Amino acid sequence: MDSLLNLQALPPTIGAPAVAIGGITLFFIREYVKDQLKKSSSFPPPPEVPGLPIVGNLLQLKEKKPHKTFTKWSQKYGPIYSIRAGSNTMVVLNSNDVAKEAMVTKYSSISTRKLSNALKILTSDKSIVAMSDYNEFYKAAKRHLLTSTLGPNAQKRHRVHRDVMINNICDQFHAHAKLYPSEAVDFRRIFQSELFRLSMKQAIGEDVESIYVEELGTTLARQEMFKILVVDPMEGAIDVDWRDFFPYLKWIPNQHFEYKIQQMHFRREALMKALIQQQKKRIASGKEINCYLDHLLSEAADTLSEQQILMLLWEAIIEASDTVLVTSEWAMYELSKDANRQNYLLSEIQNACGFDQLSEEELCKLPYLAAVFHETLRKHSPVPVVPLRYVHEETQLGGYNIPEGSEIAINIYGCNMDQNVWDSPEEWRPERFVSGKDDTTELHKTMAFGGGKRVCAGALQAMTISCIAIGRLVQEFEWRLREGEEANVDTLGLTTHKLHPLQTIVKPRLRDRVSIS
Repeated sequence: MDSLLNLQALPPTIGAPAVAIGGITLFFIREYVKDQLKKSSSFPPPPEVPGLPIVGNLLQLKEKKPHKTFTKWSQKYGPIYSIRAGSNTMVVLNSNDVAKEAMVTKYSSISTRKLSNALKILTSDKSIVAMSDYNEFYKAAKRHLLTSTLGPNAQKRHRVHRDVMINNICDQFHAHAKLYPSEAVDFRRIFQSELFRLSMKQAIGEDVESIYVEELGTTLARQEMFKILVVDPMEGAIDVDWRDFFPYLKWIPNQHFEYKIQQMHFRREALMKALIQQQKKRIASGKEINCYLDHLLSEAADTLSEQQILMLLWEAIIEASDTVLVTSEWAMYELSKDANRQNYLLSEIQNACGFDQLSEEELCKLPYLAAVFHETLRKHSPVPVVPLRYVHEETQLGGYNIPEGSEIAINIYGCNMDQNVWDSPEEWRPERFVSGKDDTTELHKTMAFGGGKRVCAGALQAMTISCIAIGRLVQEFEWRLREGEEANVDTLGLTTHKLHPLQTIVKPRLRDRVSIS
């Protein structure tokens, strides 16, 4: 969710002459100090993309797809360069080598998160793993998350929930194909609902159909809970406060923005409190469930505050409803428009398990399925730009000096479109990940799950769910796009979420073996 740069809107005109004069004065002071710092370093500064006084490069980013603009600039200025977003200096990394150097080798100098005003509110000032600085809270919270939910042993304990989820998804597609055989089905509606059900079970122990929220004075149905816990915060995370670009003007109120984000925060917190209170009653009655909430209350209640526990539970819900959906939806889009690759994958599945239902145990025997997953991550990275990091001490990257106070933007999309690394990167071609050498390092080239000390805790679950879902759906159905659907490749804002939900025609497969040489 984040995971997102706040370059989606431009600051409005500031009318007060005094403010304008003050802004111009501060701009020239800042430029002078920056110039002196450049002269004092033995390393050269990175190339700078020309911009305008005061606003910097903001006007050049008005298309609201910064990852694509960053990639275009890298062709002219190289894999590492700097831009100005208002008064902020941002160093953009566009190649695997410099990105890995930042994530691993020079991590200690850039381990601090730089959050937008919206994210400060929505994360309760870094009270979740994904947006926390690398500190004792981060290490403890990530340890609890891996132990209870996302680590290998925890994933084995939650296997039953994943099996139920995949069976429910397939059952719903079968029901649609029986009732409406010639009509397209909304892939996202079915898949997203079952993912939310899974995330609720893992986080708080059960899927809640409805709940009365006292602070809101109303009973919320499941779909309303999904909107408050997932949809609204994801939209809010990419909302822009123009003061993000001009911190020295933070004293100027932005009431509409503040009210909107605070209302999201209030509704989300009220609902989470109600859900937690309901489960505390269940625990008090003596009924314990294998879930994140029970683990945190028994193992971390003395070290984490109630607010931190609330936020960590919410993070587990929203994170499980994001990456897996984006990857699975794009993978089925690509397979639905490519019958040959769809049949090749089906043949691999049939060779591995015959006509038996595909299970997680067979995933290790399906290299082409893994390649489909990783190629989809490469072309449609769920997080095209890594959430900003803050350089808290001067460092060097890619042979350039990076001054203290800079922001680091790692353009994953640009890394995965680098023609020096990928042959015909604009094409979706899973074969690039099938080398026959079993070189597992190839499977981490996309950096979709980060690297170093901040590698994504949910990588194992994301790959498991996406692969078993893609495999079962191809095993049980023939897929083709609805007429006109192939052109629907627009994405939402700064993300790679499909703007329009995937619409496909599904046909249950006959039990005939497909043979692909």
